[in-house]
Amino acid sequence: MTPQNKGTAQLTTAMMLSGTLGVFVVESGAPPFDVVFFRVLFGALALGGYVAARGWFRNHGFTRRTLGLAVLGGVFIVFNWVLLFQSYENTSISVATVVYHTQPFYVVLLGALLFRERLTAARVGWIALAFAGLILVSGVTPADFTGGGAYLTGIGQALLAALLYGLSTLVTKRITGVRPHLIALVQVLVGIPLLLPFADFGAMRGTGWDWGWLAGLGLLHTGVMYVLMYAAYAQLPTSKIAVLAFVYPAVAMVMDWAVYGHHIGLVQALGVPLIVTASLKVTLARPRAAAPAPRTAGHGQEAASRPATPAACEA
Repeated sequence: MTPQNKGTAQLTTAMMLSGTLGVFVVESGAPPFDVVFFRVLFGALALGGYVAARGWFRNHGFTRRTLGLAVLGGVFIVFNWVLLFQSYENTSISVATVVYHTQPFYVVLLGALLFRERLTAARVGWIALAFAGLILVSGVTPADFTGGGAYLTGIGQALLAALLYGLSTLVTKRITGVRPHLIALVQVLVGIPLLLPFADFGAMRGTGWDWGWLAGLGLLHTGVMYVLMYAAYAQLPTSKIAVLAFVYPAVAMVMDWAVYGHHIGLVQALGVPLIVTASLKVTLARPRAAAPAPRTAGHGQEAASRPATPAACEA
């Protein structure tokens, strides 16, 4: 098997795992803050064990500045997960995942706003097309605005989650000389003390076998998935990474239908190709900025132009 074929298999597997995340969250039955707390706890154990086994704690490459950036990125990532999981409750896994997949556009807009990265007319046009698709996918009607309600709140939570992910991406792209696994480990470790005050351990009494779903979120969706992604990024071109990223929402929609009977309507489905096409155009556009953003070492979403929390739009 060639390195590129191996990388394709690894990233496809990682994105398929990511697509099952919503089912693990819902089946755990735990409140979103508790879900994320135990995800980062089990995820830290998985990533920490892998990093220790590879001997990467030696010569880690962190400086005071890059460690601070990793911590800041972790704050954004942790609350991004909380909002996304809350969105599952208020909308559906399918709708929340597609809306959340607007992350690449926030990266472009935030880069232009915060770091004066060049924003071309073509990119503005593709972003406008994507948000037209977003309106269709959301299925929001005027009645939702007049009556409020959980559904509109859920759409807002998914959009805010995507915004926080975009902020984490921009922060993490400015970390150089550090393995992405170490950056990801710092980010999940940050979540433990950060979420501890919000965790409702009383709600976990009687969880029983549902602990398996929570452990899976940390061990599979944070440990195994990240290791597969980072290995794949080092072997694949950006174009293939961008395309394979859409395995994630596709699998999430199939799982939502197969397990819960949820599916998006015909009008909503019309918005999906608009978001997919615009995302690919924005992601694959050749940057014209004079100075490209620094890259993390060895990450290929997540390392080449992707942060330690995989920019293949992983959840």
